[in-house]
Amino acid sequence: MIASSTLTLAFAAFLLAGLGVRLWLASRQIRYVAAHRDSVPPAFAGRITLAGHQKAADYTVVKSRLGIVETAFAAAVLLGWTLLGGLDALNQALLGWLGPGMAQQLALFACFALISGLLDLPFSLYSTFVVEQRFGFNKMTIKLWLADLAKGVVIGVVIGLPIAWLIVWLMGAAGPWWWLWAWAVWMGFNLLLLVIYPTFIAPLFNKFQPLEDEDLKARVTALMKRCGFAAKGLFVMDGSKRSAHANAYFTGFGAAKRVVFFDTLLAKLSPDEVDAVLAHELGHFKHKHILKRIVMMFALSLLGFALVGWLSSRPWFYTGLGVQPNMQGPNDALALLLFLLAVPVFTFLLSPLMAGFSRRDEFEADAFAASQTSGKDLGTALLKLHEDNAATLTPDPVYVKFYYSHPPASERLQRLGLAT
Repeated sequence: MIASSTLTLAFAAFLLAGLGVRLWLASRQIRYVAAHRDSVPPAFAGRITLAGHQKAADYTVVKSRLGIVETAFAAAVLLGWTLLGGLDALNQALLGWLGPGMAQQLALFACFALISGLLDLPFSLYSTFVVEQRFGFNKMTIKLWLADLAKGVVIGVVIGLPIAWLIVWLMGAAGPWWWLWAWAVWMGFNLLLLVIYPTFIAPLFNKFQPLEDEDLKARVTALMKRCGFAAKGLFVMDGSKRSAHANAYFTGFGAAKRVVFFDTLLAKLSPDEVDAVLAHELGHFKHKHILKRIVMMFALSLLGFALVGWLSSRPWFYTGLGVQPNMQGPNDALALLLFLLAVPVFTFLLSPLMAGFSRRDEFEADAFAASQTSGKDLGTALLKLHEDNAATLTPDPVYVKFYYSHPPASERLQRLGLAT
């Protein structure tokens, strides 16, 4: 009873503290960006227009205000699922309908995902068809949006339910060390996704055409060879079908690695700038950032599975989070859902640490790109992408430290020796 009450109080306290910090940071970001809206920072004078700077400021403020509403709503939903008894009510209803067993547990996963998805839909619609539309970024139609939604649901069912079944089965059949077996399955599944995603899943949403520009292909191939990187292919993705935002990325794993350029990126950058952006991405591989993140994911996942393995056998874990465990059957799906709901609440304050590691990696990748191509080309590419994507040049410094996975443009240009 004491452990249950302690968990309840700790969960409520961390939830409120996290909500308070998020709202405080968002309000800081809005005030700071709005206060610097009327003039282009001196470091960017002559390179960024005032109109572009003001568009980025307005876009950031609007998105941040929407983020405040989403954050408050998400906290209320989380409270509803847990301490207010939403997950318990859903679990009891499914027990009454299906009885204890695997069918009930898979139904719990499916119903939870369905309800959560429906609750998120209004924000997705508003973000796409109001915010992105207002600033000229959205290229999607309602028909395409609905098609993407339907495909996502089908993929979730086809892939999600089997892996959920396997992990729940292991929880009941593999004894006290089930969590180690489940962790191995989960890691294998994630590695498999790295291979099958670019080949089978991504093409369901976008067209990937081989890069046809022979001059650019030769430049990119030479750059990759110089950096000791091999890829299965160079592809152009029709990103303009959904958004005006531009990007480029590596995807896949092992022999399935491929380089993907958004068509919007190729339309906006010069060949030299494309080289520099690609070199930045190659820098992540050169410094083994991707491998380090995979290893970190392995370690954190192992810790998570071990922790849920211990918590799942403690009645106070359920009652402390507003759920009455089933005394006549398994609670495996319930334990996993509760754990996934609770962990972000207790780990939120680690966000600055993870963001700091990511920004450090970005600086290293920038430095590598400057050593292989031209720091000036990388700098002009960054500025073009910032302006075209309406990324603010004047974010709040505290907000940056807490959230930004990429350093602000001013810091990146300064490291490249292109700004003071």
